[in-house]
Amino acid sequence: MKGSVYLEEIRNRLILLSRLMTRRMLTKLHDDDPTYENIFRLTPPEISNFFSISSQKANFIYERLHSPSLKDLVIRDQKLMTVITRLDEEFPAQLLHIPDPPYVLYCLGNIALLHEKRIISVIGTRKPSQEAFGKLKHFIRPLVEKDWVIVSGLAYGIDSLAHRLTLANGGKAIAVLGSGFFHFYPKENLRLFEQISKKGLVMTEYPPEQKPRKYHFPERNRLISGISMATLVIEATEKSGTLITVDQALEQGKEVYAVPGSPLLQQTVGCHKLIQDGAKLVINAEDIFADFK
Repeated sequence: MKGSVYLEEIRNRLILLSRLMTRRMLTKLHDDDPTYENIFRLTPPEISNFFSISSQKANFIYERLHSPSLKDLVIRDQKLMTVITRLDEEFPAQLLHIPDPPYVLYCLGNIALLHEKRIISVIGTRKPSQEAFGKLKHFIRPLVEKDWVIVSGLAYGIDSLAHRLTLANGGKAIAVLGSGFFHFYPKENLRLFEQISKKGLVMTEYPPEQKPRKYHFPERNRLISGISMATLVIEATEKSGTLITVDQALEQGKEVYAVPGSPLLQQTVGCHKLIQDGAKLVINAEDIFADFK
């Protein structure tokens, strides 16, 4: 009993600290003190020296570390949503093995989906062609029928279509956000966000009050590929942000599949480049299943 209480204290410290520090800072702190207890005893100059940060930033961290309101937020969050840390059994093991893994995940919905055996990310351009919906139906229906979990980023375009088709076919959907739950983006997908949180899982590494920032979306992409066994690119332009997810999937040692299309469409140029660079060309879901028998 005493051990479980102590572990809970460590968890709460980690959740609190993750609201104040970068993952690099948390890693340095963890390596020095896995209980995250000593940091609360340091003075602002000592915090500045330990992290090699400005005195202004150190003062801010010190004040927030000892703020009752921040501790209240940690308690509130765990009442409103499921908060998973690296210390928890529920934390997806596959994320522990990616470069720069998250320390804390905020979840709404069925966290058991993170432990399914067959998970694939389905991604693509935010401005899909008229052919995109047909391509998605062609792949998602058989994936859902084989009980694969479909992951995407709830963005405009391919992401949204992939989520909607997954739900429409009775499938399991995971959406990964680039913001906190209280500042959902894009707002036009709020209804879809609510549907996935009820029927699937929505997750983010950002605390609820965190507004979306441009750099969050490339960061979020490493989680999309990280929880997946493979990544399927439906459409992508030559300089699409989709290719960031592909790069991260390859760095993580994951399979990457690309759907070919007309050479006259800019939305297929990225896929063709991926195929030239070694991604597997797929014409149906069976091409994917063949690699996971």
